[in-house]
Amino acid sequence: MKKFLSKERLPSFLKNERLRWIAIFIIILSLFSVVLSFTVNFFLGLMLLIIALGATSASIYIMSQITANTNEYISELSYRIKRGEQEALIKMPIGILIFNEQNEIEWVNPYLQPYFEKNDVLGKKIEVVDEELATIITNNVENKTAATVSWHEKDFEMIIQKDIHVAYLMDVTRYSAIEKEFEAERVVIGQVFLDNYDEVTQSMSDKNVSNLSNFVTNELSNWARRYGMYLKRTDTDRFFILVHAHSLQQIEEEKFKILDRIRDRTSKQNFPLTLSMGIAYGDGDLNSLAKLAQSNLDLALGRGGDQVVVKSPEEQARFYGGKTNPMEKRTRVRARMISQALQEIMKPLDQVFVMGHQSPDMDSVGACLGIRRIALMNNMKCWIVLDQTAIHSDVQRLMEELDQYPDIKYNIITPEEALEKATEQSLLVMVDHSKPSISGSPELYEKLKNRLMVIDHHRRGEEFPENPMLVYIEPYASSTCELITEMFEYQSKDSEPINKIEATAMLTGIIIDTKSFSLRTGTRTFDAASYLRSVGADATMVQDFMKENVDSYLKRNHLIDKVEFINSDLALCVGEDDTIYDPVTAAQAADSLLSVSGVSASFVVTKRPDNRVSISARSTGETNVQVIMEQMGGGGHLSNAATQLTGVSVSEAAEQLVSILTTKKDEIKE
Repeated sequence: MKKFLSKERLPSFLKNERLRWIAIFIIILSLFSVVLSFTVNFFLGLMLLIIALGATSASIYIMSQITANTNEYISELSYRIKRGEQEALIKMPIGILIFNEQNEIEWVNPYLQPYFEKNDVLGKKIEVVDEELATIITNNVENKTAATVSWHEKDFEMIIQKDIHVAYLMDVTRYSAIEKEFEAERVVIGQVFLDNYDEVTQSMSDKNVSNLSNFVTNELSNWARRYGMYLKRTDTDRFFILVHAHSLQQIEEEKFKILDRIRDRTSKQNFPLTLSMGIAYGDGDLNSLAKLAQSNLDLALGRGGDQVVVKSPEEQARFYGGKTNPMEKRTRVRARMISQALQEIMKPLDQVFVMGHQSPDMDSVGACLGIRRIALMNNMKCWIVLDQTAIHSDVQRLMEELDQYPDIKYNIITPEEALEKATEQSLLVMVDHSKPSISGSPELYEKLKNRLMVIDHHRRGEEFPENPMLVYIEPYASSTCELITEMFEYQSKDSEPINKIEATAMLTGIIIDTKSFSLRTGTRTFDAASYLRSVGADATMVQDFMKENVDSYLKRNHLIDKVEFINSDLALCVGEDDTIYDPVTAAQAADSLLSVSGVSASFVVTKRPDNRVSISARSTGETNVQVIMEQMGGGGHLSNAATQLTGVSVSEAAEQLVSILTTKKDEIKE
């Protein structure tokens, strides 16, 4: 009996434990019913016994047939699946390469074999069979996701299973071409502005104005036609352009030569006209794209004009042009408007904070004193935020002189004190800089960034406050002190005027930034200096402030003694890796080198007291040092720029600088 009930003798469907228990339950129930029927009636019991045996036999037969059919179906399905797997592995349009730990090819499927021509590849190293493929696999072996690669003039999506040494390559050339076509046809929006059209045409006759306007329109129309763009004049000095991305790429390769062409051609007619453009791409929302184009144009104008800013929402801005010094405006209207706007902003405020950049110079501190005086003229409390632990000798002498002016000295506070005093009704004025990261107190900026004004004479960079209440950036100005001096003319005449020490500090700032009126000096620079002299600026005190100590003098000469020349006209001084130089000393060394015959630009690389590496760059105007410093994370003017680098040595920073000077020499020349 035990042998009969063994699993080997049981029908196959009863080998399933759950089905077996169900069958046992039904059999017991049937036997119980038959026995019960016999007790009631013999014939009834006999009939039920026959029925139960018949039903059991039929059930066993039917279940056996079902099981047999199911097994047959599963066997056939398994065979078909295996056959399909084998066929897919051999015939599917995906390249499969199996290799071992020594990078030897163990197997390739037929789809991938033609890419190796008729070569026998099994057992050979990948780099021997195809060096390009070996490089691709090496570069992507650590990738967790699929990577798009180019091989044999086709695009593939590659996935590598590092643990089992298998590479899969799917040909996506067609889809890649569609994607490239889509990107090439994306819409680009641009704004074109004639920087100095109003100033140039102000004194021209109607005939000459018409001729100049027609010339510019024809030049821009020919340029637009060449690249298949849509050009529409929206105002006397504004144009709107629509172009495809692939045309923009061609224009960028030529570096927007239209700027040079119009500038040069109009200069020969004694009516020098310059263009600025803001170009935006990479956003499907046309409204956002138009706003970005206008923002890029504002950035170009904030950097002095005569240049193009190209930017998408996800990428950094690219700059073209900007090789010439910005022209000085012939009107003081903007200075009057800014002065009056500042008065209106101050009315509902409780106090004003003014601060310059880190390691402030005389222009920065002088500008702070000027804003403080303007605030007093409007009956407004003003605090000068200054960290006196990081100032140069000239500013230190000014601080000592301010001991005789206790009312001013009282209003000079530390960044920590400013944070405590600042309220929701306070205004912050950033002078001589527009980058929050280099502010004297970045924490104070964060607290008051929604009530902010910027006054600066440097070209505007990408890093800029989001929503300033008022912006006064004039790159043509010699200094921030010059801009603020012009604002005094439009203040109340009944209030107490600027005093001697304030005028002297502001004049010192102008003299230092213009190298004694030899660089970046316009007629309004002399007007500002004349005004400051008329209100009591002391020339003798200016000279005292500008004197340097013996240690600074010796270090400056030591740097100059290490001068090297690149391309015969670029002077480079590199300090020692372990010697710390004051940033002002390095800047003075760069200034001194410009007096050497044949030097068009000078660069001084030194280690700062904060262990960062600084590069001071100066130029006579023939070389655009601003472009160079921007590539290294800094900024400034065409003829006066700088940067600070972290995580590199002095010698490494010098190598980066030399690489830029030698590889991009055409871009930095006017």
